Amino acid sequence: MRIACALALALLCSATAQAGASKFAGLNGNPGLRSASALILDAEGNIIYGKDAETVRSIASITKLMTAMVVLDAGLDLNEPITITREDRDTVRLTGSRLDYGASLPRREMILLAVMSSENRAASALGRNYPGGLPAFVEAMNAKAKSLGMTHSNFADPAGLRAENVSTAADLARMVAAADDYALITEASTTQRMEVHPYKHRGPLTYGNTNRLLKNANWDIALSKTGYINEAGRCLVMKANIDGEELSIVLLNSFGKLTPFGDSNRLRKWLLAGT
Repeated sequence: MRIACALALALLCSATAQAGASKFAGLNGNPGLRSASALILDAEGNIIYGKDAETVRSIASITKLMTAMVVLDAGLDLNEPITITREDRDTVRLTGSRLDYGASLPRREMILLAVMSSENRAASALGRNYPGGLPAFVEAMNAKAKSLGMTHSNFADPAGLRAENVSTAADLARMVAAADDYALITEASTTQRMEVHPYKHRGPLTYGNTNRLLKNANWDIALSKTGYINEAGRCLVMKANIDGEELSIVLLNSFGKLTPFGDSNRLRKWLLAGT
């Protein structure tokens, strides 16, 4: 009797495990991704595909997901006006911005611009206006990373302009999972276009999302962030629904402006061909 019950329980557990398994588990072949590091996880965190997922690399503006989380964790007033100053200029890459000195927007819109359009001055201003200023903000970024189990990551500035912002594909998958719990971050990262009014006596500015896949009807994206500096190459992280399954996608250090998007489409084709 005990043997029969044990056998029945084992069969039940096996059937339950199979029922919960990803349809993409155990796929054969290789998606042929050109990104140096890649990691694809199912909704339970199981690896569908990995490539150099533990290699530490610069992550560029993927950093801004951490920036947004730290700002939101602080419970700061999202309607408080944040004003751009000379302190927010990019002295590392010397990139420009349409947010001139004196431009002012609510903290909420600064978060939206930083995540959606990768606005560097918006990200810098968010960090500068954190209690204790930039040093305290960077410390909070690294404390947040540690709390998420991102043991191979380091953050050096809120915009991701410094090459010292580093992580691994595995650590970034943890960060993406955490960022997915913030409604404002998912809204910002999937908004295609946004109009803001940072100047009293000028017209509005229109910003677009840096992830062109949001315009592709074949993609159902719940969260995304792009990144680029020379040291990091082209980077892309996403949460996306493919054939009814929610997947986490991390692509790091791609050569070529369109390579992360090409890799994403190669990945999607490989997944669908294997089911």
